[in-house]
Amino acid sequence: MSNLSFDSHHQSILSHESQSQRCKLSVRELSKVFAYKGKQLTVLDNIHLHLNANEFVCLVGASGCGKSTLLKIVAGLEKPSSGQVFLEDEVISGPGANLGMIFQNYTLFPWRSVADNISFGLELQGLSKAERKQRIAYYLEVVGLTKFADAYPKQLSGGMKQRVAIARALANEPEVLLMDEPFGALDAQTKEQMQKFMQGLWEQTHITILMITHDVEEAIFLSQRIYVMSSHPGRIAEEIPINLPDHRELDLKLDPQFIQIKRHVVRSLGH
Repeated sequence: MSNLSFDSHHQSILSHESQSQRCKLSVRELSKVFAYKGKQLTVLDNIHLHLNANEFVCLVGASGCGKSTLLKIVAGLEKPSSGQVFLEDEVISGPGANLGMIFQNYTLFPWRSVADNISFGLELQGLSKAERKQRIAYYLEVVGLTKFADAYPKQLSGGMKQRVAIARALANEPEVLLMDEPFGALDAQTKEQMQKFMQGLWEQTHITILMITHDVEEAIFLSQRIYVMSSHPGRIAEEIPINLPDHRELDLKLDPQFIQIKRHVVRSLGH
């Protein structure tokens, strides 16, 4: 898929209601067991979840419930003890360019400029210099960092670093974007700015996203559905639809409907 067709491609998908409900990614009967002090410790137990094409889904749960382990398995970075993860009809058996991953700690190369950080995955794919240049320019514009193409990570704020990480993931044009508490290390104000940025980015591109977070308000603000995880072992406790408009401003968090959903999610987390 050409980088310049990214927006139009996703918008055309949205024009077909049936396709937007097509299952893009699914986790089926997934469990993960670790050996710990001579015993078997079940971290994830019989996990079922799915993402429809073009959907933003959040996974919330307390620290230690297995969220990050689950995301690593979905990304193909770890193997499940049982069960499978499917990208449409194909089993995910390892990492690949069709899955983009964004971590909390940015994972940028300090010796590479912003543009060169975005270029890294494209180099691994074997894209020509001209193709890389075109795609880098496009995604720098998408995340609003065109003027910082030649800057280095040490010259950027935390929010800007995370936007570079997002641009790098998007530049590979993955089918699904996986995000592991991407704004957890940011201060409160920057975190809200990044939530609004991410919501606008999803509204623009409608890329399929699975994001884990322990921030309930963040999950509600960003997603179309929330999966709530319980702990010890990690299980899906509840699936909660978020019936809010696609376009969202930060003051939506003060809306009575938003607050009602928040109460529901918090109660589910407490069970």
